[in-house]
Amino acid sequence: MASTSTTDRKGGRVRRAVLGLVVAALTIMMLPMTGYLVTGVSQAQDAGQQASQDANPRSEYWREVRDGTVGISTVTSQEANVLIQNGGQNWRQLRNDVIAVIGAWAIVGIILALATYHLLTGGNKLEKPLSGEMVDRWSFADRLIHWYTAVLFIILTITGLSLLWGRTVLIPVMGPEGFAAWANVAKPLHDYLALFFTAGLVVMLLKWMKHNFFASYDLNWIMKGGGYLGGGHPKAGFCNAGEKMYYWTLFFVGGLMVVSGLVLLFPNFGLDREAMQLANLLHGFSSLFVIGFVCLHIYLATFGSPGAFTAMTSGKVDAVWADQHHSVWYEEVKGNQGRSSTGGGAHAPAPAAKMP
Repeated sequence: MASTSTTDRKGGRVRRAVLGLVVAALTIMMLPMTGYLVTGVSQAQDAGQQASQDANPRSEYWREVRDGTVGISTVTSQEANVLIQNGGQNWRQLRNDVIAVIGAWAIVGIILALATYHLLTGGNKLEKPLSGEMVDRWSFADRLIHWYTAVLFIILTITGLSLLWGRTVLIPVMGPEGFAAWANVAKPLHDYLALFFTAGLVVMLLKWMKHNFFASYDLNWIMKGGGYLGGGHPKAGFCNAGEKMYYWTLFFVGGLMVVSGLVLLFPNFGLDREAMQLANLLHGFSSLFVIGFVCLHIYLATFGSPGAFTAMTSGKVDAVWADQHHSVWYEEVKGNQGRSSTGGGAHAPAPAAKMP
């Protein structure tokens, strides 16, 4: 029995030894395989990344192009090494979706507001009947520069708005071919006449600047809305506060319109595309702003203020109109006429004349 037990123990030790040798041998054999396993996982990951890139292999390239990355080009012109400028899409959205749309609603809103005001009030009527006594107001040179600039501005407005709203408004009405034919006329007409308009605007602003500096009584005119909303007619000089605001709008906003337009007319003076896009946006905004003021000016010089229109046709206005709308100036005219008649020697405007 003892020998049997000893034999079993020896057999167990042998089996464990053999099993240990087998495990050690297998371990030694498997260790080199771990490198292949790690390499295989890495290769699988690389294959997945490559497959993702193969789905759109030039995505990184076009992403850099879209960001305005500067490349290399044999063309030597300005910005030739930039394939796509990112600001172009932003400019297009601002021009077409903001300036064009809001500008259209603003112009329509101003016209509707003026029409509503006229229907409700009939305009700013004279408190007394016209006297027939006429007072000199604008010289022939003043009227000539006014109508010269006004006619050109109307033509520029029509052609400019045609280009701004052509795709939305005119193409559905005229068709693509009809609008193309009109644009071929409107675009060069707008460009060339803009130079003549600029000259007229500069002369007009310089010539009339002396009449448009604000005086102390202009604040009261503004507070009372010039009498157009009731409450009597406040004092005003040769130009009332509203006309002065219109003048300085032409001076500053109209000046911006002219300068930005000149930038667009002459694009090859070292300006990049971003500067041209900014000039285009400023030109659109300033032009629409001035057009809105001109609509108000046209109404107040015609239907809104009976007796005003003759100032720019004959150069004369009725004494009743002058006293009601420009009382300070009218008092100066009467005072100058009185000094002239008494031999004071002061230079005076032409004497008032009875309307035939």
